[in-house]
Amino acid sequence: MKSTRRNFFKKAALTGLAGSVSLSTFGAVGNKWANSSNVNEKYKKLDEILTQPVLKKDLFKSPLIIKNVELSEYQGNYICQVTTEDGHKGISVSNNLRMHYLYPIFVKQVAPYFIGKDARELDALIEGVYTFKSNYKMQSYALWVPVATLEFAILDLLGKIAGLPMGQLVGDVYNKEVGVYQANNYRGKSAEESIELLAEKLAETKSKALKFKIGGRMNNPDTPPGRSEKLIPLVRKRFGDDIAVYVDANSSYNVEEAIKIGRLIEENNFNFFEEPIPFDWYEEIKVVKDALKVPIAGGEQEGSMHNFRWLLANDALDIVQQDIFYFGGMIRAMKVAKMAHALGKTCVPHISGSGLGYLYMLHFVSVIPNAGPHHEFKGFNEEIPFECDSCDMKIVDGKIKVPTGPGSSIEIDPDFINKHVKI
Repeated sequence: MKSTRRNFFKKAALTGLAGSVSLSTFGAVGNKWANSSNVNEKYKKLDEILTQPVLKKDLFKSPLIIKNVELSEYQGNYICQVTTEDGHKGISVSNNLRMHYLYPIFVKQVAPYFIGKDARELDALIEGVYTFKSNYKMQSYALWVPVATLEFAILDLLGKIAGLPMGQLVGDVYNKEVGVYQANNYRGKSAEESIELLAEKLAETKSKALKFKIGGRMNNPDTPPGRSEKLIPLVRKRFGDDIAVYVDANSSYNVEEAIKIGRLIEENNFNFFEEPIPFDWYEEIKVVKDALKVPIAGGEQEGSMHNFRWLLANDALDIVQQDIFYFGGMIRAMKVAKMAHALGKTCVPHISGSGLGYLYMLHFVSVIPNAGPHHEFKGFNEEIPFECDSCDMKIVDGKIKVPTGPGSSIEIDPDFINKHVKI
């Protein structure tokens, strides 16, 4: 089974000419930790990684005390601005869909903790805010979306000081461009309708990969009935073997159903099977993974570092998909990527829509050594006017160049910023 699983990974790497990504990214060959059957050995290795700082603090010689954190809103767009005592500023755009109802947590539970703290201690601050005012009671994105929003603003601030893109504050460059696939959700449409819509999106991006949804999401029935079983073979037949195909169940199945649908996925040589069963059925995820050859992906909904540690050490996932907003920012997400890399596993971070999530995804993927060949893309947000001198922010042959300017690498129109009202 394991050798067959490696073949799936090799095909995934070859499909779509994944640029600088090597075959070693997708398999565990030669990795003693990945090949070890001793779970305790793996835990020891992962715990070593979790103790290592992520932010390159040595780039900053003097304290950078945070004087002010401000969240403001305009027409459903949420901007965070951070200012230090000596006048340095950073800015970020939140996950607007979530911040619409999470802003009280940002204002009352998250921002106050950072006031008066040294921005250079960002690793420790991300840990400390978890217990501030019992924030741990809001584990998952209720807490972590506000934290990520503030972290991105601080990384923008620090990047401008260091003259480096925000990604290079938490890692080294491995990927100068990022292959993308267009995310979609055509549940409720027939298999035939879904196929045509997938073809339209593929034509737009000229990507070498696609992902489509199956099942009814969170154990709900497929709509229309039988759509998934019909759609799975149709996709491979329509698009051929030169396209990487990913499939996302969004926790639609129980173990028996997931294995059954997984067999059909394997017959059609898909490249990964995402969230086959409810995301917090940890032991059952491993059961499904052990029963199938197709790589199993997951982690979009996960908010716990400890749970990722379990999923990795117990070989319950092949591909980790931590969401850099839902999981609290680049520092926490980088720790998961490093744990996965240590065990020979791939990282394909999920990116939630709205705001500038795609921009932060580009920076993050640029600095992870175990990035997959294609990453989720939900479209550019044209409602936020900005300029980027280092990148045209266009998809060319299914890839986007990573911007290389300092901080977030963009400058948002000041007039647009001034329209926002402080919360």
